[in-house]
Amino acid sequence: MAHMMADEVWVRGSGAVAMAAALALGRRGLRVALAMREPAAGRASDLRTYALNEASVALLHTLRVWDALAADARTEVLDMRVEGDAAGAALVFSAWRSGIERLAWIVDAGELEAALRAAVRFAPHVQVRGADAAPGAGVALTVHAEGRDAASRRGLGVEMPVHAYGQRGVAARLVADRPHAGMARQWFRSPDVLALLPFDRPQPGCSYGVVWSLPDERAAALLALPPADFEQALADATGGAAGTLRLAGDRAAWPLALAQADPVCGPGWVLLGDAAHLVHPLAGQGLNLGLADVVALDEVIAAREPWRPIGDERLLRRYARRRAGPTAAMGQLTDGLLRLFAADEPWARELRNRGLALVDQFPPLKRWLGAAARGA
Repeated sequence: MAHMMADEVWVRGSGAVAMAAALALGRRGLRVALAMREPAAGRASDLRTYALNEASVALLHTLRVWDALAADARTEVLDMRVEGDAAGAALVFSAWRSGIERLAWIVDAGELEAALRAAVRFAPHVQVRGADAAPGAGVALTVHAEGRDAASRRGLGVEMPVHAYGQRGVAARLVADRPHAGMARQWFRSPDVLALLPFDRPQPGCSYGVVWSLPDERAAALLALPPADFEQALADATGGAAGTLRLAGDRAAWPLALAQADPVCGPGWVLLGDAAHLVHPLAGQGLNLGLADVVALDEVIAAREPWRPIGDERLLRRYARRRAGPTAAMGQLTDGLLRLFAADEPWARELRNRGLALVDQFPPLKRWLGAAARGA
């Protein structure tokens, strides 16, 4: 492979954050090599759904990826209901009452990544390399976006202690016997968090993606249940609020953890996405944080002094400072909520249930929470 020219970027990773970073930096006129692994032939369907906020969708529009998604691969969230473990403990968000078009979009993870892969193939300034390819001597900046287990972090002096929650996120696709009407639903009950995300696949208007965060043993037990028994467990957990739910395919699970890399940049390198930080999925902000990393790095590079190289450590520290607050705040928020809602003591149950009801009755705080979640 020919050596790359001096102002070029080497991006490592095969997921949405890595591909978005390659596209964004390529649009700046930088020559980008994307060292990615192609999806294995015949691999199982991706059961994940992403909740994307306004800022993430704006980036995907800029990258000309959003409009490439099939209409039924993205679904608007118009309302959201969050419930605690006591009658009347609920918090309701409404796009209409907030004077906005929608609260979020729910997007098919596999479709989004396929659209990004197609975009990088046609991007004039992006060359796709194999995941094990080595960069040439002229690379000015290496972007590490390989995810939580990024092997390329080794040797950079990065510390990323992982706090394992002892939980797994169980994902599946469901079909209901009544329309979802754009309503997302979430239940916080010790010790699990259950989210139903409105979706239009496989049945338009009546489907959901489910993300159910549970202790490891309980998650393993649910995965082992026959479909009918899993559906009954869902019915028990939701109280039939979304109608009768039926599985529309397989189930999958992954371990949940909290982590923050330190440092996230150095001379000629930077970390993005799950390679830099992990948060609990209860707020649905994991990919949004990663795409916000992409936006921040892109804007920092675009605003650099003409004489400053893109791999200059002082420049990359601007990115690190810009992202430190938002990522730390989201990690603390999700961790604090999880601990509060996982606690089984009577005082904790009283606090969280009263808290939901009080926030629901305080419009300014509701508006602030909604705007923060939308990235507005």
